[in-house]
Amino acid sequence: MTTTTVAPAAPGIILFAHGSRDPLWHQPIAAVAARVAQLSPNSPVVCAYLELSTPDLGTAVRTLIEQGVHAITVLPLFLGVGKHAREDLPVLVDDLRAAYPSVTFTLRPAVGEDTRLVQLLAEIALDSR
Repeated sequence: MTTTTVAPAAPGIILFAHGSRDPLWHQPIAAVAARVAQLSPNSPVVCAYLELSTPDLGTAVRTLIEQGVHAITVLPLFLGVGKHAREDLPVLVDDLRAAYPSVTFTLRPAVGEDTRLVQLLAEIALDSR
C-alpha cells in the first residue's frame, strides 16, 4: 500500500499597500512580490490594496486560502504609520480572523517602522551617485 503525504502549504504573505489608479504606481509593490517569490519559491505571495486598486485584502486572502494556505502574514508597505496602518488595517484583519477562524493571521508592523528599512533609506539618501 502506498501512502501519499501532502505537505502543508507554506505560510502565505500579503504585501498590503494603499493603492493608486496609476498603473505605474503598482510596479514597486509587484517588484517586492517578485523578489519574495525568488527568495522563497515555496511561500505564496500576493499583493493587496486598501483602495483605488485591486485586489483588496479579502480577495487576496481568498486567493491564498484557495491555494491551501492556513497561515497568512500581512505586511503593510507603508512608510508612515497613519490612520490606515494604525486603525483601518487592524480592523480589516480582525474581520478576516472572524470570517476565517481556521486561518492564522499575523499582522506585521508597517515597513516604515523597521530599522533595517530606515537604515537602507538613509544609505540611499547619502549615496553620491
